[in-house]
Amino acid sequence: MDDGPMSADCIFCAIAQGQHPAAIVYEDDLTVAFLDITAVMDGHTLVIPKDHVTDLWQVTSEDAAAVMKTVHRMARRIHDVLQPDGLTLFQANRDAGWQDVFHLHVHLVPRAAGDHLNRPWKAEPVPLEQLAATRARLSLLPSEQAAGPPRRWSTAQPPRCSLPRPEQ
Repeated sequence: MDDGPMSADCIFCAIAQGQHPAAIVYEDDLTVAFLDITAVMDGHTLVIPKDHVTDLWQVTSEDAAAVMKTVHRMARRIHDVLQPDGLTLFQANRDAGWQDVFHLHVHLVPRAAGDHLNRPWKAEPVPLEQLAATRARLSLLPSEQAAGPPRRWSTAQPPRCSLPRPEQ
């Protein structure tokens, strides 16, 4: 499927262009937010860019920022109107990442304490030494960093998180 302004065989493009019915809750020049017809919870909302883009690796920085701005706006609206106990954001890429509609989209899923949804994995912490090789491969070089140097922990400025800092 080609990326571009609109893909003829994409249901989300048809929704963005007003050619397919949807329960649209917000729209601006770059994005559309609508209720998911396969909702797992009341208020389950999808946010998409209007231009066709397959996944996170294909989206422009401008469209990615616009999508996140709409996600933030809709999260506030969901909070104010539905008053959920929590909210889960979900964004999948390609078959292996569980993407089912190949047009970038972010799920906003309102949550209730004790609801029927479960985490897809169980996280267990590992020593930082186990992360060293991957960290070295993923770390951006200074020339690749648009927003300045990487954020590093400092003993002079503790993290903002209220959790105790792990021993290193």
